[in-house]
Amino acid sequence: MVADNLLVNKIFWVIILSGYFLISGCDFEVKDEPIIKIEDFAYKKGTIDAPDLLSEYQMFEEPLASMNPRSGVYPYDLNASLFTDYALKKRFIYLPAGTSMQYDCDDVFNFPEGSLIFKFFFYPEDFRKADGKNKILETRVLKKEKDRWTAFTYIWNDQQTDAGLVLAGQTIPVSWADMNGNNQSVAYSVPNVIQCKNCHEKSGELVPIGPAGKHLNKNYAFTSHEINQIDFFTDKALLTNAENYKTCNTMINYEDPTAGNLNDRARSYLDINCAHCHRPDGSAKNSGLNLLFSEKDPFKYGIFKTPVAAGRGSGGYKYDIHPGNANTSILAFRMNSSEPGIMMPESGRKMIHHEGVALISEWINSLE
Repeated sequence: MVADNLLVNKIFWVIILSGYFLISGCDFEVKDEPIIKIEDFAYKKGTIDAPDLLSEYQMFEEPLASMNPRSGVYPYDLNASLFTDYALKKRFIYLPAGTSMQYDCDDVFNFPEGSLIFKFFFYPEDFRKADGKNKILETRVLKKEKDRWTAFTYIWNDQQTDAGLVLAGQTIPVSWADMNGNNQSVAYSVPNVIQCKNCHEKSGELVPIGPAGKHLNKNYAFTSHEINQIDFFTDKALLTNAENYKTCNTMINYEDPTAGNLNDRARSYLDINCAHCHRPDGSAKNSGLNLLFSEKDPFKYGIFKTPVAAGRGSGGYKYDIHPGNANTSILAFRMNSSEPGIMMPESGRKMIHHEGVALISEWINSLE
């Protein structure tokens, strides 16, 4: 079934892009919206260079759904996770033999040619059962070639035996029991190529988001024993120039109240969930809002900052962050919405992240 749909998907996407070229003919720019340049797409008519099936990469053991990497493919995790409608994720890096990444504290590592990054999105049937049954929905693949990254998305079949390349995006209904035993469901959105770039664009180029020093400075159980991820990759000669990584201003797990103070938890949340767009070289740079963890200027990260454009997205409120009053802060207002045109982030979710809203509201209410 997966293979049968591939030709249809490719033809569909070629038609979409061809029409897009004809209609637009040039770049377009919308205030507070990501800037998309059609010529940036690596996908050209008839030149899609990616395996049709996830299994064809030969990077994971069978059964593929075990998400068990083969030798030379390494898992990693982030200090703080991007919210995606409560989906869980597993991440993996592959580097060609004899190559290595170059460390950077704040930005994504410099990866060698031929690198691959895999990210699996899945839901446990019951979040209370750690060893229970999972349903994998999609696997996103980033490939670096000719000094550029290209994104591919693979959607899993119902049998959970393999995943097929889909370029046009798709909606998948999914349900689960949450940690309180309550039934939850969502029409999960697998992003299309343009939506991938909305979040992954930096200075007009598609780049990874997670593998940076500030995100990876944490322990991980690569074997039966945990070891710091930076040390692990350095010891394996997979990472260079990381000698001073302990001086990096590291993000924290915002979900853990014991991980740090309220300010650091809130700023970590905003960094991983919002700063891929809201940064000086991000797709929402025209907003003037910089939500990077490293930004020290309170005005630039929203305090008493008025938006560059008013509209429904402002909710009629004056400031992105109104200290002491989350109820009149645009940032909290947009996080607490699932309405297109208002909600932020504008893609990657359909549900409200209630725990995230509560954290940011508590932080704003604490500000003076």
